[in-house]
Amino acid sequence: MEEILKATGGVLISGASENLFYGISTDSRLVSKGNIFVALQGERFDGHNFLQEALDKDAAGVLVHDEQKIKQTSVNTAVAVIKVADTLAALGDLAHQWRRKFSIPVVGLTGSSGKTTTKEMMAAIIGQKKNVMKTEGNLNNLIGLPQTIFRINDEYELVILEMGTNTRGEIKRLTQIAEPDIALITNIGPAHLEGFGSIDGVREEKGDLFYNMDKNGIAIINLDDEHVRIIAEKWKGRRITFGMSSNADISVKDIGKNSVKGMCFNLVIGAKMQKVEMKIVGIHHVYNAMAAAATARAVGINDEIITEGLKAFRPFSGRMEIVKLRNGAYLLDDSYNANPSSVREALMTLKDLKNHHNCYVFLGDMLELGEAADKMHRRIGMLIATIGVNALFLQGDFSAVTAAGAMEGGLPSQNIYFSSDSEENMNYLKKNLKKGDWILVKGSRRMKMEKIAAKIYEDFDGEKTGGNNNKKIH
Repeated sequence: MEEILKATGGVLISGASENLFYGISTDSRLVSKGNIFVALQGERFDGHNFLQEALDKDAAGVLVHDEQKIKQTSVNTAVAVIKVADTLAALGDLAHQWRRKFSIPVVGLTGSSGKTTTKEMMAAIIGQKKNVMKTEGNLNNLIGLPQTIFRINDEYELVILEMGTNTRGEIKRLTQIAEPDIALITNIGPAHLEGFGSIDGVREEKGDLFYNMDKNGIAIINLDDEHVRIIAEKWKGRRITFGMSSNADISVKDIGKNSVKGMCFNLVIGAKMQKVEMKIVGIHHVYNAMAAAATARAVGINDEIITEGLKAFRPFSGRMEIVKLRNGAYLLDDSYNANPSSVREALMTLKDLKNHHNCYVFLGDMLELGEAADKMHRRIGMLIATIGVNALFLQGDFSAVTAAGAMEGGLPSQNIYFSSDSEENMNYLKKNLKKGDWILVKGSRRMKMEKIAAKIYEDFDGEKTGGNNNKKIH
């Protein structure tokens, strides 16, 4: 308990300071005997309301900022009750203390898009030589990142921590908690503008990863992103660069056209050039591959292993995942999330893939864009029209704005549908979808576009072409 008190600046209001504990929990349902339960409080929940449940499960102690919500008479005197000013801050302080117990390299990465895919590419490469621990799922915020750090133990040789944000100051705090040795900003685009106000605000927030990293760390820099370059001007430490320019430490040449099988390119590392074939599509994923390769170089992985790792990588569900349907058509499932940059990349990839065939787009709103939302949705609508979409299915509050942009770009109004009736949409596809045609499903996370993708899987007996060992989906 003394370590906890020291790390958090907390005050022990009951219990013994010499007591031992085993593990940290923020969910009363998952408390195990000997855990410290941290009573977090948010807009829609208050962990203080579940203190008794944690105690009933033999928690060794509780961390609170409102001791009035715990009945002292019901607390065993052996249980530690620690009061702190802010339980969320205390959770981060505890994670920071735990991280400092290990000398293994820590990679921190953020960006407007591509974080998760790049993280998985890193793991595919570096995992061939080292025991890698990485962020799982979406545990990349002020609650999730500490939970990931608490998993670190002596078995691991490298840690990869993804950092997400939608509010100013989060990346700074996450960087302070994680103390990364290597930092990567994949790119900077118009995401979460509701919280940051402008692209300049996004740049400042993401830049905090470099600004708050130890001066002895290594920055991985995307030379083709003007906002990342602005941030990098302030970084005076070691760096590894990537981009299409021959001036970059890691670059590519001879990028092949997107196809059902994926894409290929020549990866250039210094004076060496090696052919890479990847089971994923989209030029933006070439950038993710370069970023992952640059990070691997920073931890000492050789060129051959980098190439093999990229070849072995497979896309995760809902991230530019190609599914072949029983009638010979294809689904491009990019339903996991969306912002203007990622939607544009998905549409341009769809244009490449469809070739002379028909294509259909299911698009949900792009969220958290603030005052820029109308303009961004209208622009996407215009882009959809230019790539030759045969039918556009829209969902969300900005559907009418997207539709207006599409019609302005030349897509006939009769080709735009606002129905959220999945059976009606599937009936349309069953009547019109032919061999070689393509369907794109895309939208922000809260739009639940994965349900549409799952319905298409189910109705058309889909089979993944690149991931999960081509496992058939029913």
